Amino acid sequence: MVTQKEIQHVAKLMKIELIDPSIYERVDKMLGYFDILDSAGVESEEITFREIPITNLREDKYIPFDKKLIEKLNHYKGTYVRAPKMV
Repeated sequence: MVTQKEIQHVAKLMKIELIDPSIYERVDKMLGYFDILDSAGVESEEITFREIPITNLREDKYIPFDKKLIEKLNHYKGTYVRAPKMV
């Protein structure tokens, strides 16, 4: 399916460091699932959706905000906003 060299090449392009050797098996397994989805043969299936008339949609309104919004934030410091730590 996909070689380790190809996975390493794509990871390098994406600037991702691959440390765990089991990542190759997981990527290969993930791509295998995409192959299963590709072979499902859903081209003949009809996609149904509910139409909503444009008159039922709300009207967009511009409401100006006079105050500086950034000053209302709890973790505002200078020109930065402190956000939760991402893991």
